[in-house]
Amino acid sequence: MTPAGRSAEPLSLSEVEALAREAHAAQQDKAGRPYAEHLQAVAEGVRRRGGDDEQIAAAWLHDSVEDDALSERWLTDAPLTPRTKDIVLALTKRTGEPPETYAERILATPGARLVKEADLAHNADPARLAVLDATTRARLTAKYATMRALLGLR
Repeated sequence: MTPAGRSAEPLSLSEVEALAREAHAAQQDKAGRPYAEHLQAVAEGVRRRGGDDEQIAAAWLHDSVEDDALSERWLTDAPLTPRTKDIVLALTKRTGEPPETYAERILATPGARLVKEADLAHNADPARLAVLDATTRARLTAKYATMRALLGLR
């Protein structure tokens, strides 16, 4: 049995979505929008790119540990597939970690690159960036371009 007396059956995508929305409920993105909008866009981006349910679940949770919305301990014990957990952990940036190390971990984790591709696509959406100040927009545009190059994305 896993936490809360559940069997080993993984959470459904709707359960993962509800959990992610609740975990990030108080959080906003850099433009002041509800953070769940970003999670939904990444999950939809994964779906459009042909991602499977494990990758879509990881898309909903991709920032949860990094943003302290859920703990790494929670993730370890969660009723999720090992592959979903691996993708979430691969996408969790560590403090002070060089972009090259982060990209190598993503590339070494089956399924993670597609989720990061969808994440970068939403983060770099011109409409999303347009509401930011010029300095922040330029910094983030360069950051996202660097990560795309490190991951071999066009």
